[in-house]
Amino acid sequence: MKVLVIGGGAREHALCRSLSLDPDVTALYCAPGNAGIAEVAELRAVDALDGTAVAALATELGAELVIVGPEAPLVAGVADAVRAVGIPCFGPSEEAAQLEGSKAFAKDVMAGAGVPTARSYVCVTPEEVEEALDAFGAPYVVKDDGLAAGKGVVVTDDLDAARAHANACDRVVIEEFLDGPEVSLFAITDGTTVVPLQPAQDFKRALDGDEGPNTGGMGAYSPLPWADPKLVEEVMETVLQPTVDELRRRGTPFAGLLYAGLAITSRGVRVIEFNARFGDPETQVVLARLKTPLAGVLLASANGTLADLEPLRWSEKAAVTVVVASHNYPDTPRTGDPITGLDDVAAEDAPHAYVLHAGTRHEGGAVVSAGGRVLSVTAIGSDLTEARERAYTAVARIGLEGAQHRTDIAAKAAAEA
Repeated sequence: MKVLVIGGGAREHALCRSLSLDPDVTALYCAPGNAGIAEVAELRAVDALDGTAVAALATELGAELVIVGPEAPLVAGVADAVRAVGIPCFGPSEEAAQLEGSKAFAKDVMAGAGVPTARSYVCVTPEEVEEALDAFGAPYVVKDDGLAAGKGVVVTDDLDAARAHANACDRVVIEEFLDGPEVSLFAITDGTTVVPLQPAQDFKRALDGDEGPNTGGMGAYSPLPWADPKLVEEVMETVLQPTVDELRRRGTPFAGLLYAGLAITSRGVRVIEFNARFGDPETQVVLARLKTPLAGVLLASANGTLADLEPLRWSEKAAVTVVVASHNYPDTPRTGDPITGLDDVAAEDAPHAYVLHAGTRHEGGAVVSAGGRVLSVTAIGSDLTEARERAYTAVARIGLEGAQHRTDIAAKAAAEA
């Protein structure tokens, strides 16, 4: 199978790494890719938001499966353009991707499907914002209705900060605060059959102890030793299958990766948000544990044959990812700094630990930073303690001026396991 992956972050590097290990994949391309992906896939240039250009590239390469990684191309209808030229594509249609593209649309779908979520108001005027903030009280949860690359949500006790964020958005969803730990659960679906993956937990705040501003994610781990063993089964029954059924009933079937961001509250599981693609950095740890070859599973989603698949096989091992971010992230990050130590990790820590590139590029024979989140250092171990040790040993080998990373990824879960 010839496979084309669209995107250029650590999520796409994780996908390409898994696909490169799949014996059914005979040729692997990534557009536009990054410096790390270039080691496992052939890079091609493309505007990832231009469906016609992506479809033309897939046709030129003779791709038999296209995988759209990021949310923006999905919301722009790139998967539709690829399917229109007769090539199977993993990723939902433009209409179905509104599940991530619009928080208000997602709330409407959840209401129709009877999915448990936070009570909320959709606001477009300052008056509506004031009413909603007053109704729920602190802590305030304010979400930009559109795509915001994981940084459109403000959770704060500061009324002025909540009001400022709300009024800076064209349309905003204000909702009740959900207590309890957060969990990410991915499921692969063909619009009818739903196949859950293993749950993971990510770390949204920039600093240790969940302090600092919200980011796109500073690390993740899987499995979750503290979670109820029946969590996946419960979420399948109350969230994932009803959502897929509701979208099909509406005439906008969802085929691709359905990502449920969940809060395990004192009143039960509640959906915080849906995404329409693999999450970053959770993908890095989930795929590290998946033993079933990836390409066939994603192709089955694209061509509607998931029900025929054997059950997925998983490693019993634990996986931890630590994100190395550039100076000043999540504000305007500094880029262009050389990265050292990548060869040392490959020589000293493989195969237990490896580096997935997020924001990197080649410049004059060196690998330099090219984004806010620069690297996802991923490790596997017999348990979370060993996986953490291996991940942080590898992180210590990497040099990037001004870089930052959290030192407490999976620490609490490892200590309690």
